[in-house]
Amino acid sequence: MDLFSLPMSERLNLDGKKKAEYVRTLHEKVRSNIEKKIQQYTRQANKGKKKVNFEPGDWVWLHLRKEQFPEKRSSKLLPRGDGPFQVLERINDNAYKLDLPGEYNVSATFNVSDLSLFDVGHDQDLRTNPSQEGEDDAITAIRRDPLAFPSGPITRGRIKKFKEALHGLVLSTQEMFKEEGNPAHEKLVGG
Repeated sequence: MDLFSLPMSERLNLDGKKKAEYVRTLHEKVRSNIEKKIQQYTRQANKGKKKVNFEPGDWVWLHLRKEQFPEKRSSKLLPRGDGPFQVLERINDNAYKLDLPGEYNVSATFNVSDLSLFDVGHDQDLRTNPSQEGEDDAITAIRRDPLAFPSGPITRGRIKKFKEALHGLVLSTQEMFKEEGNPAHEKLVGG
């Protein structure tokens, strides 16, 4: 032990018991200061975190990390989570053992950051904008006049669509007039 950090009066003290007692009390003070600082740092670090505890029997969603499940996260379009799975055992506040099927081939113990609570009681309406009660959810088709030109420059694509619409209109009109007994048919045919 380095005695240069002690005050001069304690270094020069020839009584060994007093010196040992002083060092012991110094160590206790340092230990208590370190513990206070650790608690202060922990409070500051966990200030914004929400404490989540699961009990055995709870249902949870599992976040599929790329490192743990490379075959389940090989594409951006694959789901990022799976479940629900039942919690079998609480190892500590941060680790839980889940009831996983054998197809996963990984350890059934997961960190709490990979789990989120599955609410069994509510309807699972996963749409981003669920419809309001009493409103009409039917998709209504908007009918547009195929021969109406939108404002703006007339391009080749617009001319082609206009020609197709005009041709379809002529064909449907001819079919309508070809029906026997239609007075317009008789005028058209000249009968």
